[in-house]
Amino acid sequence: MKLFIIFLSFVLLSPLWAKINLIKKENSDSNTTLLVIGGIHGNEPGGYFAASVLATHYKILSKNLWIIPNLNKESIIANQRGIHGDMNRKFSTIKKNDKDREIVEEVKKIILKPKVSLVLNLHDGHGFYRQKEQNSIFNPNAWGQTCVIDQCTLNKDQPFSNLNDIALHVQKSINKKLLQQHHIFNVKNTKTKFKDEQMRLSLTYFAVKNNKPAFAIETSKSLSSTSQKVFYQLLAIEEFMKIMHIQYSRDFKLSEKNIAKIIKNYGSLEINHNILLNLRDIKKSLSFIPLKSNSNDFTFSNPLGAVKKSRNGSYNVYIGNKKITTLKPEYFKMSKNCPSSYKIEVDKKTISLKKASEFYVNDDFKIIKDKDIRVNIIGYPSIKGKDESDVVITRKNLVSRYAVDKANKTYRIEFYTNDGFCSMLMAKFK
Repeated sequence: MKLFIIFLSFVLLSPLWAKINLIKKENSDSNTTLLVIGGIHGNEPGGYFAASVLATHYKILSKNLWIIPNLNKESIIANQRGIHGDMNRKFSTIKKNDKDREIVEEVKKIILKPKVSLVLNLHDGHGFYRQKEQNSIFNPNAWGQTCVIDQCTLNKDQPFSNLNDIALHVQKSINKKLLQQHHIFNVKNTKTKFKDEQMRLSLTYFAVKNNKPAFAIETSKSLSSTSQKVFYQLLAIEEFMKIMHIQYSRDFKLSEKNIAKIIKNYGSLEINHNILLNLRDIKKSLSFIPLKSNSNDFTFSNPLGAVKKSRNGSYNVYIGNKKITTLKPEYFKMSKNCPSSYKIEVDKKTISLKKASEFYVNDDFKIIKDKDIRVNIIGYPSIKGKDESDVVITRKNLVSRYAVDKANKTYRIEFYTNDGFCSMLMAKFK
């Protein structure tokens, strides 16, 4: 049995942006596959953060899970429902010049793949759905805290065809684990074919029309935190996996508190395979980052990572709808004559580190001299352009405003040859 995880990273405004970030967790024991889609609406973070946690903190032990964590990437960054209109109203017909067309057509093809057995589309809806009118928050027109189906059943030859029974089972399971009693889940049947013209244009109805079981999970925008929304999304997803006999494990206990910690751990960003930035405690802005003048490669460990270049030339780094930092570049040619590793003396012990690495320091460190390399320790006051090899560096020697992190414990070490920039290491003082 093998587990495969595929991460794709994208940069806004590049030709790759329209491609879908499809993460596959597969086993060889079955073709049964759950497809989970987050982020069709950019202002519904519960859905896409839940999909991201699912991608990074769950192992699939049997059958298959496919995840699209951030379908509508540009709208997620903008924190808008849809910057090119409502993407979830483009699955019946779409104009040739529609800017969402490539994404919509691509996700349609994924949904229709024979391997896909059931589709979940994750949303945050307004209010709390109730069958009877109570007030402006609790009423039949609300969508929040619902498992939405377009109709009760599909062709009986199709596995998981009884949509209503499955939705009721999920509802019952979630309602045993509510954080607060008024968070109660309900099933909302839109009876799309006969009663809801708008829903006939949606992703789930496209699937249903093609005899693919599909459900929308709507947590409430009225919940107090994103972590609460993610909690309920994951409860629902886990129940669907149980129904489909998909065995899984996760590396955390499912609680609102733990989820809050996970979604604030933004992971890392690797740039051009020679710079590694830890995004968890990074400062709001970093200056003089050595980059190429164009075609920079940004790779995130977090599936929601994205970079958007601003008009002033800086690069804004996002995780989902959250801007994590701004990188102000200094453009360099990338050297082709760089060593594969660097020797450093850390607390009187000599170590060898590969490019784009980090190391921990108790007392001091020193970069061991290489005649072909110039070292620049950012934050160490010295003559500009002078090689800073063979200098013993303590934390007191460094100017804190040049630290990479908010705690002022992590500092950049840059390596150059005569023909350009080589790499960056990070010294992390304990």
